[in-house]
Amino acid sequence: MSIKSCVMSRCSAAVLLMASLALLAHPEPGSAAHARAEGSGRHACVLAPGELTVEDLPAGTSVTHCRAVGRVVTHAGAGLTVPEPGTKVGVDALTANGSHQGFTLTVADDGTVSYAYEAAADDTRPRTPGNRADAPAPCADTAYTTADRKEYGTYEWFVGDGPQPGNLPRVQVRRAFEDAITAIVKGRNDCGLDDTIRARARFLSGTGHEAGIDQEARCTARDGLSVWDAGDLSSDAVATTCSWSRPVAGRPDALMEADVRFNIHDYTFTDHPTGTCDNAYDLRSVATHEAGHVFGLGHSGDGHENLTMYANSYVCSTTARTLGKGDVLGLRSLY
Repeated sequence: MSIKSCVMSRCSAAVLLMASLALLAHPEPGSAAHARAEGSGRHACVLAPGELTVEDLPAGTSVTHCRAVGRVVTHAGAGLTVPEPGTKVGVDALTANGSHQGFTLTVADDGTVSYAYEAAADDTRPRTPGNRADAPAPCADTAYTTADRKEYGTYEWFVGDGPQPGNLPRVQVRRAFEDAITAIVKGRNDCGLDDTIRARARFLSGTGHEAGIDQEARCTARDGLSVWDAGDLSSDAVATTCSWSRPVAGRPDALMEADVRFNIHDYTFTDHPTGTCDNAYDLRSVATHEAGHVFGLGHSGDGHENLTMYANSYVCSTTARTLGKGDVLGLRSLY
């Protein structure tokens, strides 16, 4: 081989090597796969721009090394923003057809991510609301789930200053929210169950801050205020709750903030359903369900359609204003 051809061959190899290194450092746009480099017990990764799925940011990944804090992660129609280390965030949506839409993302102190999913979160098949006539009566149904978090002190909350559900006066909406939260902290029921729940809440004021929930019913970054408000959500979410908490060794996580938003873009709300009610949700029933999430209750599944924490409050129905036996037992397990 001539000296000239040898030089050209080495130059081509150098070009190929540089191109390969460039591909490793910069994945193709639209690909969220990580380029990982192991060393000293750590790995670096590169995430593509845009929304991520739980597959893009799998359990065990370091959100610090991947620079994922502040990125949106989605799963089965639900989404949330990755919080700082030492924080858990959960999203729960009340839906028109009773489908479960929610999951929880935990970032450990060392930045490692983990997930918890609702039982039906992976079921994307079309479904219809459950048959309440076939479900146990509320005072005979002991089913409940919890999110393994609670309010250790007093839940202090605000009402947003924007449009209100049902176009009702803000003072009337605030009273409806207060009544719903009281139903949870007092365990209000028609089953003869005593109030042994030690939970507390206090309304503070109106605020110009908004709930940390976007138009796709995804949790955004928390701002330190627990806000109840109304606005536009994804069309299948009647209302959504986002909760942020921190771990407590050997006990349920401690609630730091919980925001609630009602979907007034796609659904109608009323504070007084009557015999002429037509496709409107009872404000207090939906609010009681959302307050259950605030204080750590999860959804009750199919077959438990008469409990307050079933994932559908049903139009023109006020039954979710009072708790079923399972709802009360769930709160007692936490408080």
